[in-house]
Amino acid sequence: MVTAPDGAGRRAVFLDRDGVLVIPQMRDGRSFAPQRLEDFQFYPAAKATLDRLKAAGYLLVVVTNQPDVGHGIIVQSTIEAMHERMRRELPIDCIEVCCHTRAEDCACRKPKPGMLLNAARGYGIDLKNSFMIGDRASDITAGRLAGCKTIFIDLDYASESKPQTHDYSVRSLREAGDIILGVKPINRRQSMPRAADLRVKIFADGADLKGILEMHRNPLISGFTTNPTLMRKAGVTDYEAFARKLLESVTEYPVSFEVFADDFPTMISQGRAIASWGKNVNVKIPVMTTKGEFTGPVLRALAAQHVKLNVTAIMSTEQVRAVAEALDPSVPAIVSVFAGRIADTGLDPIPHMIECKKILASRSKAELLWASPRELLNIFQADEIGCHIITCTNDMIAKLNLVGKDLVEYSRETVQMVYRDAAASSFSIDLAKHAA
Repeated sequence: MVTAPDGAGRRAVFLDRDGVLVIPQMRDGRSFAPQRLEDFQFYPAAKATLDRLKAAGYLLVVVTNQPDVGHGIIVQSTIEAMHERMRRELPIDCIEVCCHTRAEDCACRKPKPGMLLNAARGYGIDLKNSFMIGDRASDITAGRLAGCKTIFIDLDYASESKPQTHDYSVRSLREAGDIILGVKPINRRQSMPRAADLRVKIFADGADLKGILEMHRNPLISGFTTNPTLMRKAGVTDYEAFARKLLESVTEYPVSFEVFADDFPTMISQGRAIASWGKNVNVKIPVMTTKGEFTGPVLRALAAQHVKLNVTAIMSTEQVRAVAEALDPSVPAIVSVFAGRIADTGLDPIPHMIECKKILASRSKAELLWASPRELLNIFQADEIGCHIITCTNDMIAKLNLVGKDLVEYSRETVQMVYRDAAASSFSIDLAKHAA
């Protein structure tokens, strides 16, 4: 353990960059640093959290490994432009960077504590009363070696070991800030995270083209789903024309379109056709036919042709096991479990969905989707248990604006609403008739 430099007295929060402040690029469940300036985006909660820490007197120091420079994947000028944006948009005091490709080549690459110690010497930082926030074991090890308290942001990365020893484990930078500032409670079930801090991806569910394009501009939306039932209700008469029109505008997010055949050969043919409409298309295949036949042969046939699937209308854990067996481990897929309909039968969907996630653990490219939510709370329940995706209607997405609303104020607004409606209806009670 390294002690603080002589005369140190300033408290600091050391922060890893990618995955803590900057939204990483995700591939196959793994986190990578953005390589282009246009992909360099901060988490929505980053500035507000850092402002709170800054106001409390903490020095804010970014310590980041950037081996892509050493490997020649990204040029130094791009890194400098990224960090100039960071200094401009966030209240950062210092940025320490290591571009070495191997820890044995230097004293600064995390898990070594060199960057933290260098900042401590330059700024007179009391390491024992400082914090290190990171999303990887190397961040936490560097913080511990420097003598800091450590906060691990658990983003559940695939194929990465989590630190065995750390002072705190959280799910977001906002929660890490709450711990440092002594905000209580930290229990997520009692302290609801803000919408911007959610890890679960929200897919908008619908077939109204105008509404879909409006949701496309919403930064909380990460994908779209639809089906023949929704299309029929929306008045869609030409399935392919509607889909292609949608895909002209939605090019970067996944969009799921469903087959509507009821026999295996035609399902496969429709699936191939739908997949050809765009690289971002997931083909929705119901888990069974109307006769109750498991569609495993369809799933296997399409997956063998590298068609990205969205297996839908799933209810039971047995169905999830069968689907997992039918999926190709190397091909991305979505497994849609209708948690809302499960709740309609009187069963608690949460333990059910937890079990489904465990079953899918052997399929690293398969994402669990919480389908048919019944209330806004389901979004946070899905996030809490680690679902990858939840589908929501536009009405439910609009309610996200209510998250964190003051309950007393909400109560007053409710009273005002009832009062306005009563006044507008011209209701009256003859009080003279009821007088004693």
